Amino acid sequence: MKLEGIHHITAITADGPRNVDFYARVLGLRLVKQTVNQDDPTVYHLFYADEKGSHGADLTFFEYPGAARGRAGAGMIHRIVHRVASDDALAFWRERLAAEGLEPVLEPGRLLFDDPEGLGHELVVVERLDEPLLARSSEVPDEFALQGFEAVRAYVADPAASERLVRALGFEERAPHDFETRGAERGGRIVFEGSTARGLGGAGTVHHVAWATPPDEQEAWRRRVIEAGADPTPVIDRFYFKSVYFREPGGVLYEIATIGPGFTADEPLESLGERLSLPPAYEPLRSRLEGILTPLPDTRRWRRVGTPAS
Repeated sequence: MKLEGIHHITAITADGPRNVDFYARVLGLRLVKQTVNQDDPTVYHLFYADEKGSHGADLTFFEYPGAARGRAGAGMIHRIVHRVASDDALAFWRERLAAEGLEPVLEPGRLLFDDPEGLGHELVVVERLDEPLLARSSEVPDEFALQGFEAVRAYVADPAASERLVRALGFEERAPHDFETRGAERGGRIVFEGSTARGLGGAGTVHHVAWATPPDEQEAWRRRVIEAGADPTPVIDRFYFKSVYFREPGGVLYEIATIGPGFTADEPLESLGERLSLPPAYEPLRSRLEGILTPLPDTRRWRRVGTPAS
């Protein structure tokens, strides 16, 4: 039993419209779901991914309008690592991001940059057998597109304690402090970096990282987390997937999320993310929520029509 890499990564934004502009227009991802935070339905939960809304490419944001800028520290993910196909792709992104007023840093095999709210990203050239997870952007050619998650980088005060837990969950050490979980279809990594700096949750910080599992293995994973010494929640039905949450020893919030039912549970694939979607339990709140949620840009202008990318 192996986790199927990273399912999704959830962060915080203070500005939904600017967030949509950056991730859908600039980075070329598809906005696949406009919904609400199911623990606080007065705020958005925005999901960006590839054309099909696949796990492994699913970057999500809670919008807390006007939230103060956060700062990554011990017990927090501080950088999200995405796959790209080539050094030419790195050059494309260096130019594109610089034109947006950002300051990308090109190093051999990778490009580092922060989003407009300070969330750290890294693009890396890797060779994987995993399916590239592409969105059909009108502004980003397929050969340069982001291809899904490779890893997350986490600050923890005691890397050894954090590493004992991921070993117990079946992760394998690829390099010092660098651990991978790889299932039948996909893999993903977490890299632990020692730090005692105090973090501050807020805009531009990661809330949690979710690891993917087939639905029929989730209860077994929950038992395994308990056996490894962590304290997971019960299984929580999020409608688009089911979730179990727990803190690892360094303080990073983990989730184990099921692959499916998926974002087409309440919308056709062709029009994912074009309107507010509410799980059935929240549908009675629609009129109230539509009156208070921030109006968002129409992302259809940034998408190419035609056969979905594969």
